[in-house]
Order: sequence, then structure tokens, then C-alpha cells
Amino acid sequence: MGEGRRRLWQTLAVGGIGLSLYAGMLTVDDIRDRASSERDIAAACDHLVSGAQVMDLQGGMVRAESSDYDEYRLDARHRSACTIYKVSGSNRTSDLFRLIVESSDDSEPVNVIGDRGSPFSTFDGYQPKDDVTAVADREPEARPLGDGTLGSYTNFRTTIRAACAPSSNMAAPRLLNVTAVARYPEVSAEDRRRLARIARSATQQLTHRIGCRTRLPALPDRMTAVPSKLGKAASATGSCRWVGQLVKERGQGRLPDRVLTIPAREANPVEGCLLAVGPGRVRAIADGLDDDQRDYAEGALTHSPWWLRTVSYFGAEAESVGYDEVGDDVILKPGTAGAKEGAWWASSICDGKPALHTLTAGHVYDDILGPKTLSSLFRAYVDDITTRRGCTHVTYPAAKDFRDL
Repeated sequence: MGEGRRRLWQTLAVGGIGLSLYAGMLTVDDIRDRASSERDIAAACDHLVSGAQVMDLQGGMVRAESSDYDEYRLDARHRSACTIYKVSGSNRTSDLFRLIVESSDDSEPVNVIGDRGSPFSTFDGYQPKDDVTAVADREPEARPLGDGTLGSYTNFRTTIRAACAPSSNMAAPRLLNVTAVARYPEVSAEDRRRLARIARSATQQLTHRIGCRTRLPALPDRMTAVPSKLGKAASATGSCRWVGQLVKERGQGRLPDRVLTIPAREANPVEGCLLAVGPGRVRAIADGLDDDQRDYAEGALTHSPWWLRTVSYFGAEAESVGYDEVGDDVILKPGTAGAKEGAWWASSICDGKPALHTLTAGHVYDDILGPKTLSSLFRAYVDDITTRRGCTHVTYPAAKDFRDL
């Protein structure tokens, strides 16, 4: 081998060793960064979550950090949360994960009804949508985990519920909800499973910590993607079956022609149905409106969609329901019935436990329906779910509640 070639091989060998050492140093630094991030996550979330599981979200990462506003204590008596951000190689942060703890002991109810938040976004990027109510892309209906007693999930969040038995520590709340949220788009099927495991594990640790005696069912074997596209009301099944029956009996009229349903489970402590009016039906209804109301129809096609949501709460869930008012929440007491602007509720006793049955109307749609139709629709819903669940002592809002609003 010539002298020149020998020197070239020596140079390449030395360079290769140097690159190997550099790569090794990077690997060691990455391991240290990840280990440090895992410890930070665990501390930020009050050691209720595994930092490693959070770091495995979104395909895995090397660095993450917690919000500076976290107090490193998740309180089972009040709504509290921890927030985690992904850190890229350029030291830029992006939303990653949030853990939320809610309790029935808090002055703010765990379950809130009211029309302040629409389930539909009205823009696709920067462009107005052609069909606003086709997909519930802002707030879809959560699907029950198994029979629902463990909690519920959407494509980007899982809520685990724990109803604390009477034999629990006196400081334990009646109801505890722990929610794990992925704060990035396109959450994978594996990440949905990972969120569920994180939320269930956090709930187990928190209930043990506060002396809440409860039994958490196992996670279901499958967590299929949660649909957000609305279907036809006339052929509704599951939790929205009553709507299809109502349309067949009374005709479409001004009733919603679209629904987003969930499976009806007799043990599910929270059961909801989202209803909406499609653009074709809005235009048909507009022909029969007076001049003032026709402005509402124009808004329904762009920025103020027509929608309704029915939700029933059973047992411990019924004891922490409130109506969302600006600046405050009004607690709805089981055994009562009534109305606030945009929301109505009725009560019953189901399986010996209190239940609340609610209806929320999107802005101005209650005016389009009118008090007679709205009252009839709400009664049909309450009649259906209380009959299906074998409930008694049903209390309905008075007719004046619908007329006065």
C-alpha cells in the first residue's frame, strides 16, 4: 500500500472513531435529557403519571417540560391540572399533554350544560365551511369506556371516573374525574390507548392517596375511533333513537335532521345525543319564517349553527351538574325541574338513585322551534330515557318555563 493511501486510511479511521464518539455523546445527552424530562413531568403532575408514558406520546421524544404555572399539586377537592409541552431541537415548544382533576366537592360542577360553546367550528383553516353541522369537530360526543362506569373517551382525551363509596375517607369527594388530554392533532390509535392507561393509573393512585374506596373496571380491549360525522335523524339508533321515532310520528318540520349518537348502555352514568340542522333543512325552514327570523337562517349557514344536545346524568354524576352562566355556574339540584336561557332540565329516580335529564339549545334555535315544539321535544326525550331505564318520580319543567324564555 502506498504512503498516500495509508495516510488516507488512517485519516478515515481517526475520523470514524471521532464520529462514533460524538454520536455516543449525543446518545448519552439524549438519554439524560429524556430522563430529566420524565422526572419533571412526574413532579409537575404530582407523581400521578409516568413521565415515560407521556414522553412516548406522539411517536416519542427526547425533551419535554411542564408549564411554569403548575403548582405541582393536583387537588382532589378542586379542579386542578398539569400541562406538558414538547421541546424540539430548536428549543421551540408545542402543546403535548394535559392531566385534569375534577371533583364534586368543588364549587364548580363536574358536569356543565349551556350553549356558550358550540360543538361545531365554523371555519376550515381560514375558509368558512360550506356545511357547518356535518362534523362535530369542536366537541364530539364522548363514547363510553365499556359500559360507561369506568368513564368515556374521544379521539383525543380519556376521562376516568371514580364514584367514592360511603365507606371512603370523610375527605374523599362523592365523584372524582381524571382526564388525560392529547394536545396535538392526529392522535393515533396507540396514543388513545396510552391516554387511557395514563388516566386510569392516575385515578388509581389518587383514589388510594385520598382514601376513596372504589373499584375501577379494566380498560376495554378495543377503543375504536370515535365518529364525529353526524348521520340522519330519521334513522337514528342508540342514544338518539328517540329522535328518529319522533320524526316518523310527527314529521320533520323544524326538528333537527342530523344526529351524532353513542351506544346506549344501561349502566352508563352519562348518556348524550347531539342533534343539528343541515344547510338544506335550514333553507327549507327559512321559507316559513318571518322577516326577522330569516336572519337567523342566514347565520345558521355560517357562524351560528342550529343544534341541540340532550344529556342525562345518573347517580353521583347527577349530584354535580350546573348551568353555565357568564361569571358563575348555577348548580342544578336532583329532584327539581326548570329552565335557564338555552337549557332545560327534568329529574327522576333511576335504580334508586337520582337522575337529571337535560336539554341545551344552541343560540336562537330555541326561538326557531318555539315553546310548544321545544316542550314537546324535551318531553319525548325524557319519556324515552326514563322508560328505557325504568325510572320513576319523573319531574318535568312547567309549561311556563318554555314560554317565558
